[in-house]
Amino acid sequence: MKTSNLQDIKNRYNIVGNCDALNRALDIALQVASTDLSVLIVGESGVGKEIIPRLIHDHSARRGKNYFAINCGSIPEGTIDSELFGHEKGAFTDAIGESKGYFGVADKGTIFLDEVGELPMATQARLLRVLENGEYIRVGGQKVMKTDVRVVAATNVNIRKAISEGRFREDLYYRLNTIPIQMPPLRERGEDILLLFRLFAMQIAEKYRLPRITLTEGAKRRMLKYKWPGNVRQLKNITEQMSVLSEQREIDEETISRFIPSDDDTTLPAPIPHTSGGNSYENEREALYKVLFELRANVSELRRELNGLRKQIDEGHTLSSKIPAYSQFPTTVGNSINDQHELDRAHNVEDAEAEEIADNTPESLNLNEQERQAIIKALERNNGNRSKTAQELGISPRTLYRKLRLYGLT
Repeated sequence: MKTSNLQDIKNRYNIVGNCDALNRALDIALQVASTDLSVLIVGESGVGKEIIPRLIHDHSARRGKNYFAINCGSIPEGTIDSELFGHEKGAFTDAIGESKGYFGVADKGTIFLDEVGELPMATQARLLRVLENGEYIRVGGQKVMKTDVRVVAATNVNIRKAISEGRFREDLYYRLNTIPIQMPPLRERGEDILLLFRLFAMQIAEKYRLPRITLTEGAKRRMLKYKWPGNVRQLKNITEQMSVLSEQREIDEETISRFIPSDDDTTLPAPIPHTSGGNSYENEREALYKVLFELRANVSELRRELNGLRKQIDEGHTLSSKIPAYSQFPTTVGNSINDQHELDRAHNVEDAEAEEIADNTPESLNLNEQERQAIIKALERNNGNRSKTAQELGISPRTLYRKLRLYGLT
């Protein structure tokens, strides 16, 4: 592609950078846009993979149709099939009406599946069928539906490793990977780091009416030397921190060292600078948070087991003391069933009330706050990457997503 045309594309999508790997990724995206081939975008978290599918859609024959960007890692496992492929009325408890799902609504358009490596195996099988022949079945339905959708997927996980571990279908990988696009990490983009810094510094200065920060030569060398594990997202966050927290408008090497970790190999987020002295006990505190997090999970599991045992005991007492003799049962079978249903419902209400009371004890509330703090700290260490955060905490990404919603962290 001509340099002038490529620069027009960058200006339109606010893409900053001139490294060869980035230009190559954009060039491939534009070449494949006119086709209906599936595209798999591979790159680390925070490199800007979401730009590619938007560019592909806007330069395809489908640009006048619907475009949906879906984060597969943020949808609970129990509802993701319904979200993607729709459901029939009554398919499950909350299915008060039918739903077309994304693949139904996006017919003739484009769907971007971000974090596709997080899809459950059953959903992967459904997706494979859509890619092969455009067919799918709604949840709770029997009729085969047809759709004409262009699929662009992205992942930051090692798909080949996931295949070897049985977490991702190999046939689905080859269907998605018809056209691979590799997005380069920020540490390999050289002078693009300084260009992006200037852009973010200008944006934050205009937004909050602050004097724009600049870098000394020593600070520039420090920026170029750092490995940026959080990529462009981390660079933007650190630029915003320096713009707001630094009293100096010219950032020198000493100042920037308070925002960027000194160890180039670190994957921890940059610390917020502090002016007061004193020792840090962050490592010990984080270890305690993790222990409390695991303790919380054990307590919850024990509570469920105790509730189950109590329910069995209560049902035994109720049946022996409250159910009349067989000679006293109503002669109508339907009435007997209704009576038993009322008994079961009463026990369920009693158990639910008891569990709610238990969940609101001071000890439980304290554990909730400790668990919330543990999740916040883990997210900070992993630059907001939910997959890595879930792995560190020893829970599934779905469980982490539910807890983020529970504690208002989404």
